[in-house]
Amino acid sequence: MTENSPRRSAYARLLDRAIRILAMRDHSEQELRRKLTAPVMTKNGPEAVDAPPEDVEKVIAWCFENRYLDDLRFVRQFLASRSRKGYGPARIRQELGQKGINRHDIEQAMRECEIDWGMLAREQAQRKYGDPLPTLFAEKVKIQRFLLYRGYLMEDIQEIWRNFAD
Repeated sequence: MTENSPRRSAYARLLDRAIRILAMRDHSEQELRRKLTAPVMTKNGPEAVDAPPEDVEKVIAWCFENRYLDDLRFVRQFLASRSRKGYGPARIRQELGQKGINRHDIEQAMRECEIDWGMLAREQAQRKYGDPLPTLFAEKVKIQRFLLYRGYLMEDIQEIWRNFAD
């Protein structure tokens, strides 16, 4: 710190901000970049971040090196969290894509997870429509639309009634 500068360096402030952000929950690299460059709310309103792009790159690299940032770990945690909330694989894939995760990492996490999507779809349908599930065509279509919106695949949805008929 120089004698003219009463504040810490832009890099130090940016690093502190990154650690505070990542202390709350895991983030993807793209999310962290967006949050680091977003204006900071102060008493006087939003204040632009005065850090040069090189500092942002250094902070991101530091976070990767020290394992504060790990996209694959983020994908696994996000997948577990969203599936617990009742969302299906298609919706989770879409949300991960929006968060800047590459397709390879998404597909790897999907293959490694041990989630029974058919059972989750059935649980969501029963939670919303009761047990036993309706068997009339019009009611089944309504349930299918609900599950498709939640991100389940048609094969998982159809499995509900296939197993139900057995």
